Amino acid sequence: MNLSRRELCASAAFGAASTVSRTPESLQAAGPDWSVVRAAFPWLGNRLWLTAADYHPIGVHSLKAMEKYLNWRVYGPGENSVQYGPREQRETKELFAELIHAKPSEIAFVQSTTDGENIVVAGMDLARMKGNVVIDDLHYQASKYLYRMLQEEAGIELRVVRRARKGYWTIDSRDMEKAIDRNTRLVSLALVSNINGYLHDVRTTAKCAHEHGAYVYGDIIQGAGATPIDVRDMGIDFAACGAYKWLMGDFGFGFLYVREELQDSVVKRSRYGVRQFSSPNRAQADSKFNLLPGAARYESGSFSNIGGVCAHASLQFIRKLGVENIRAHAKPLTDRLHKELPALGYAAITPPDNPTPIVSFLTPDYQKTIAKLDKAFGTTVVAFRRWEFTELSGEVTIVSGMRISPSVYNNQADVDRLLNALS
Repeated sequence: MNLSRRELCASAAFGAASTVSRTPESLQAAGPDWSVVRAAFPWLGNRLWLTAADYHPIGVHSLKAMEKYLNWRVYGPGENSVQYGPREQRETKELFAELIHAKPSEIAFVQSTTDGENIVVAGMDLARMKGNVVIDDLHYQASKYLYRMLQEEAGIELRVVRRARKGYWTIDSRDMEKAIDRNTRLVSLALVSNINGYLHDVRTTAKCAHEHGAYVYGDIIQGAGATPIDVRDMGIDFAACGAYKWLMGDFGFGFLYVREELQDSVVKRSRYGVRQFSSPNRAQADSKFNLLPGAARYESGSFSNIGGVCAHASLQFIRKLGVENIRAHAKPLTDRLHKELPALGYAAITPPDNPTPIVSFLTPDYQKTIAKLDKAFGTTVVAFRRWEFTELSGEVTIVSGMRISPSVYNNQADVDRLLNALS
């Protein structure tokens, strides 16, 4: 059997390249061969990339799947063409549900994380509810915008829990508890902060929220695929994420989770479309619609099929690697960054024991740091950010820093290159 380089990389990812003929079971038992996993992402052969939290390069396994789909779209049915039909769509939901320990019937396709959160907010009719919403300083900016607009336009009370002002940037669960009361309708948080990778103590917060009759939404885009997630155990009622970060997919395709018991009772259908029903006898429905069960009630029109194809392939790849293995691979890299960058003058704002592959640092001279990396690499290799915080007084504080987020394709040599450029 002759394999292309791309097929060889994908096939050998779970054992040495010379052992492609092994059975899948023996490859799984052998564990990932990270050098071969790296080769499955050709981007790294062209340039350094230590910012998967921005977007994740697509692997050759997903490229091959997308090529087969495009062959179908261009040439029609054939031996090397595949549609993204009901079976593949069902499998994609099953794979994602398994990843976050949910049921497939609790998963809907959405265009983005923000799209999913908007579906939850509209379905809960928060704009007409009396009460408050609790978020925190380390939430995603689009979510902050969403709730500030609800505050301005609908009159909800928005409560923002402040981050720790000294040392590492964290959110104290006791401060979350103080902000939650009987008038709290929703607690919205980033399970893993896009700012510094901080993993929220969501179990403690969810327990308090539920005791007060509130619900918990989790933005899980910076966690799913790289950090173990169990939505039931964590007490997350609703969650959403796009596929283009740690799920190794593309833009324009994502997932919404709504706990089964809350579907159409707490989060009602707020928009309508053909993906919510089936027509009897394949006829063009005019008056009788057979509504589909589960989270399909939150889908409406078309979504990116090629994005779904990409996610289907990448989720299979993640499943084979194992999220625990993915996390274990990144930990020595982030541990080293956490140890060595402060010695170069970059103070860490991510706690050292934080269990995610994202670490962030303050940049005393923001432009000088950018210039160093531009000179060394000529292109982006980490994420430079300016984080804005509005104090209780209304004063706006802007803090400059950089976020580094290695993934399955990175190694210690990549960290060497970055540290050398910054030293």
